[in-house]
Amino acid sequence: MTAIAWVNLIRLFRDRSNFFFVIIFPIVLIMVFGLSFGSGFTPRLGVTDVPTLEAARLVAALEATGRMEVVRVGSEAEARDGVERGRLAAALLIPAGYDRALASYTPVKLRFVSRDDPDALQLGTAVRSVVSEATMPARAAAYVREGSYEELARRAELVSVPGITVSFTTTGNAAVPQNVSSFDIAATSQLLLFTFLTSLTGAAALIETRRFGLSRRMYATPVSSGTILLGEAAGRVAVALAQGLIIMLGSGLLFGVRWGDPLGAGALLLAFSLVGGGAAMFLGAALRTEQQAVSLGLLLGLGLGAIGGAMVPIDFFPDTMRQVAHVTPHAWALDGFAELLRRNGTITDILPQLGVLACFAAAFFALGTWRLRAALTR
Repeated sequence: MTAIAWVNLIRLFRDRSNFFFVIIFPIVLIMVFGLSFGSGFTPRLGVTDVPTLEAARLVAALEATGRMEVVRVGSEAEARDGVERGRLAAALLIPAGYDRALASYTPVKLRFVSRDDPDALQLGTAVRSVVSEATMPARAAAYVREGSYEELARRAELVSVPGITVSFTTTGNAAVPQNVSSFDIAATSQLLLFTFLTSLTGAAALIETRRFGLSRRMYATPVSSGTILLGEAAGRVAVALAQGLIIMLGSGLLFGVRWGDPLGAGALLLAFSLVGGGAAMFLGAALRTEQQAVSLGLLLGLGLGAIGGAMVPIDFFPDTMRQVAHVTPHAWALDGFAELLRRNGTITDILPQLGVLACFAAAFFALGTWRLRAALTR
C-alpha cells in the first residue's frame, strides 16, 4: 500500500509542469490577492533626509500616523529611483532649505512623487493631510509675522481654536477582525481551491494506470484487492496533502500567513485532503480517458470552488447563496478556518466542520472503491 501511494506522489512531481501549477501558481495568486485587497500591506513612503528641526517634526508626524512606513533616502534621485523600481510606493521631497524658508516666512513647496496607481494616490491624500496639520503652527506664524518665528510657532501650538468636532461610532461586529490580514484570507481560499483542483485533474493518473494495465498486473499478484484499493486511495490523499503543506508553509514563510491553532489547521487540511482524494478516486474510476478526467476535473474544481467561496469570499454572498455554498466541502472548510482565525478557535470548536468533511470523504471513497473494484475485475 505504501509503495503504491509513493509511486503516485513521485508521478506528480516527475512532470515538471506540475511544479508551476502545484507550487508556484498558488503562491503567486496569494501574493496578488493579498496585495490587491489588503490591509496587510503598509505602503513605503520615501522622505529625503534633511537634518533640521522642522523637517524632523514633519517626518515624526508622518511616522506617527501608522498608515505608512517612512523610509529616509539620501537624495531626490534615490527617491525617484525607488519609486520607479517599485521599492517605494511614493516619495516626499523636502528641500534642503526647509527650516530657513519657514523662519523667513518664505513659501515652501514639498514635491510628492508617485506612480499612477490607486495605492499611491491614496497615500498622497494621507500625506497631504499630515503635512497640513504638522505645518499649521508655521502657517499661523507666517500670518502674524510679529516677532521671531520660533516664538510665534510655539505660541501657535499652544492656542486652542474652538470649532466643530465630529464623533465617530461603529455598530455591529466586523466581518473580518483587524488581526486577520488579506494574505490570511487569500491563502485559505487558494489552499482549498488548488488542493481540490489538483486532486481532480490528478485523477488522470489513475486512468493511465488502468489503461497501461498496471492495475491488472497488481491485481494478479498475491497482493489483496483491499491493499491495492487502499494504496490508490492513499496516493490520491498524499498528492492533496503534499500540495496543501507546500501552500501552508510557503505562504507562512513568504507572507506571514497565520493558520490559527496548528492542530486545528492540520486537522482541516487532512480532512479536506481526504475529500479531494476520495473525489479523485471516484472520478478516476468512473471515467475512461485522461482527457475526460482533466476536462471534468477543471470544470468541477473551478465550479465547486466558485460556489463554495474559494474565489469570492463567502462573506459577500447573499443569504440564499450562503446556504447553497454549503452543498460543497469548500464552504465547510472555509467555515473551519474562519473559526480558527477570526475567533481564535481550537480543534474542538471546528468539530462540526470536520464531521461534515469526514462525511464527504467517506461518501467519495465508498463510491470510488466500489467503482474501481468493478473496473479492475470486469
